[in-house]
Amino acid sequence: MTTQELIDAAYSVARVYKPSEICESGSVGAAILTQDGNIYTGVCIDTACSLGFCAEHAAIAEMLKHRESRVIMVVAVTDKKEIIPPCGRCRELLAQVNEDNMKARVVINQHETVTLRDLLPHYWIDALK
Repeated sequence: MTTQELIDAAYSVARVYKPSEICESGSVGAAILTQDGNIYTGVCIDTACSLGFCAEHAAIAEMLKHRESRVIMVVAVTDKKEIIPPCGRCRELLAQVNEDNMKARVVINQHETVTLRDLLPHYWIDALK
């Protein structure tokens, strides 16, 4: 699996869908490559009262549903074909789902990946060990 293939998987789900006047989904899509070689995708949900969630959360839920937790690479993209790094909440969830995910590669632009550890250099759980 190449980085571009994972980016393309995220692009494939990043399509805006407005199921109601106060809810929109798909402006951000995410794709996760797992240790077992599977790809899980998700889309964001934005609601008028902030009850939605990020695309990475949706992809993580799909991954967990299939009893996997180890992420090898993750990417988030907008419906405008922009690559965006995961927000702090998503970084935290990735780290807590499996501590080995600190080694996961996070796509931050078309030609660059960094580890989740790079994005969480002073991770609070490390202080508890």
